[in-house]
Parts: sequence; structure tokens; C-alpha cells
Amino acid sequence: MTELYPLYEPYAQGLLDVGDGQRIHWNASGNPAGKPAVVVHGGPGSGHRSGARRYFDPARYHLIQFDQRGCGRSLPHAADPSTGLEHNTTAHLIADMERLREHLGIDKWLLYGGSWGSTLILAYAQAHPERVSEIVICGVTMTRPEEIDWLYRGVARFVPAAWQDFRNHLPPEDRDGDLLAAYSRLLNSQDDPVRRAAAKAWATWEDAVIAHESMGKPNAYSDRPDDALMAFTRITAHYFSHRAFLADGQLLRDADRLAGIPGVLIHGRLDLGGPLATAWELAQAWTDAELTVIDESGHTGSPRMAEAVFAAIERFA
Repeated sequence: MTELYPLYEPYAQGLLDVGDGQRIHWNASGNPAGKPAVVVHGGPGSGHRSGARRYFDPARYHLIQFDQRGCGRSLPHAADPSTGLEHNTTAHLIADMERLREHLGIDKWLLYGGSWGSTLILAYAQAHPERVSEIVICGVTMTRPEEIDWLYRGVARFVPAAWQDFRNHLPPEDRDGDLLAAYSRLLNSQDDPVRRAAAKAWATWEDAVIAHESMGKPNAYSDRPDDALMAFTRITAHYFSHRAFLADGQLLRDADRLAGIPGVLIHGRLDLGGPLATAWELAQAWTDAELTVIDESGHTGSPRMAEAVFAAIERFA
């Protein structure tokens, strides 16, 4: 296995006022004179992870990480039920990334991320292609309605008992309708025990899908502090019940806007929650991207997937 770089600490951090009463937390690490890159975290609502820095050579990269609205160290935090989500949409996150880029005086940056992060990367890059030097995505999603439906309904054929528990947590009148909208209502309840129980049920379903994968591990989603779990589930339900605030098929339809941007798409063949077809379709439409399939990997990755990510980021340094 390739050795990643030792974990290093940021040299600067702060809270950036992006409007709507929102302040996003950011940090910068590595070489201020190096190649700019930004890590776009998943979730939505997971917050950044310091370990992602280990893919980037601190001597050659100027690395930026940030927490999207409502999660991580950004304020106000979505764990607080009084924090509204009406100003938390994909368009707002794209604008936040642009404001952060301008605040830091960066002309172009490499984008790296996966899962929900790949959806936001693609949406940002299609809105501002002139600001993107390269893209590296690990675990490709475009958060289309068909992908959301698969993750919260279709994949139940592999884990039927876990899905029945997920569905049955809802009131009987909601079990045959829009499950995600129903969960979003529970996660926005004024009753704290109702919110906490819904967050636990949501995360238990996500855990079941991941644990079923090759190299999956138990409690991958639920093993986080209560406030972080509440923000993650509340924001995820908000985005997915609104179909990521994107038109159906928008990111695939507009893939031509990525022309000229080199890309590396890395996807696990055994990704149960996000099947390989999504990455393959994007690679067909984005001619400057190459697709690397990791045979033994699921959504949570593998040593070979980490090697592929490291190799791509090294190549673009």
C-alpha cells in the first residue's frame, strides 16, 4: 500500500460570512505558494475530515477545506432545531465556494471529493468551469431522483429487514408515500425525542447499506456525536427530499460544460448505495475524464481505492 503523507495541521482558519446569517468554517494548510486545491466533503452535512489532507503533498499543494452550511464548525449549526434550512441549497453552497475562493485570492483550484461531495463538485464546476483546474472524484454521485430512490428504496431488496425497520419508523400514513419528506418532517419536529429517534433510524438504515458491502463496517454513519448526527441526518433529508435542488439529470445533461477540465473518476464496482452505472454514464458524457473501477471496493473504499486517489492527486500536483 502506498504511504500517504503524515497528517499536518492548518496554518490558517476562520469563519467566513456568506450571507443569510451563515458563517462557514474554513482552513488552509500546506504551502501557500503551492497549487490550490479544495476538498468538498460528503453528506450532505458531514463536515470536513482532517485525514483527507494526507492525500496532498504539503510542499506542493495549497489545500483548502471547509464545512458546508449548518455542519462541522460552521454556524449556525443544524443540530439546533431553530436553525432554518431555507437558505441551505445547492445554489447557496456553490455561491459559498465562490465567495471562499475569492476571499482566499485563489484563481483556479483542483476539486477533490466523493459521494455527495461529487455532486457539489460537478454543480460548482459546471457553474464556474473557468475556476477549476482539475477534478478528482472518489465515489461518483449526481444525486438524480433515480439515485436517491435506489438508495432509500431500491436497495432494500438486498437488506429487506433493515428497510422495513426504516420504513416502519414513520407514522403509518407516511409509509407508502415520500419517505424522505416524511423523515424530514420528523427531523424538524419541535419535539427533541422525536428528532433524535428519527436521526437514529435514518443512520441505522445508512449503516445497514454500508455494512452489507464488501469491506463495509458497522456503524459507519451512526458512530458520531449526537449533534453531528442530527446535523447530518437533518441536512441530508432536506437535500434529498428536494432532489438536491437540481433539475432531473441536470449534471449529466450539462457535462459538456466540463470540456477541457481533466478529471479522474474512481468508483468501487461493489458500491451498493451508489451503483457503478452513474460513474460510467458521467465518463461517457465527459470526454476529458477517465474512469478507474476498483473491483473489490464498495462506497466506503479500500486500500486500492486510496492508492488510486493518491496517484491522481500526485499526478496533478
